[in-house]
Amino acid sequence: MGKHAENNLQGSLELLILKTLERGPNHGFGITTHVEAASEGLLQIEEGSLYPALHRLEKSKLIAGSWKTTPNGRRARFYTLTGSGAKRLEEARANWKTVARGVKKVMRFA
Repeated sequence: MGKHAENNLQGSLELLILKTLERGPNHGFGITTHVEAASEGLLQIEEGSLYPALHRLEKSKLIAGSWKTTPNGRRARFYTLTGSGAKRLEEARANWKTVARGVKKVMRFA
């Protein structure tokens, strides 16, 4: 896979994480569960991709993490969307709509 494709995939994963956290704080497993449920099983996030993405987003201050106990008594890192993350989500949402329109046009005439 070329570098451009990898960057797009990474950006898509980060968009899915930010969008999920827009709903409220969540932990890694909760994020993957939400994405899978919301996409009706079409999208699945691998653990090996999720946690590096969460670390990148946290390092960039787009999300903030803190350790808490889940309702079933397990310790987990819960993430919340920051103000910068909400702004990035809006920018990504606009970019995604443009890309989707472009792909739709190409597919119609290809």
